[in-house]
Amino acid sequence: MTNEDIKQMNNKELHANLREERKQLAKLKFNHAVSPIENPGKIRESRKIVARLMTEINARSKAASSSAN
Repeated sequence: MTNEDIKQMNNKELHANLREERKQLAKLKFNHAVSPIENPGKIRESRKIVARLMTEINARSKAASSSAN
């Protein structure tokens, strides 16, 4: 998921994808703790996607609150 894809999403889609990606990250971490997964780079990539989604959500909420003032 690229930044361009994220910017094209509406707020509802952003929150849905964030929820889904957080579930995926928790699942990956749990599976890795139980037995090492084949590609631990997936955990890093999942964390980055969560961070990108959170960054866009926070930027939009900040822009909405500053435009309201």
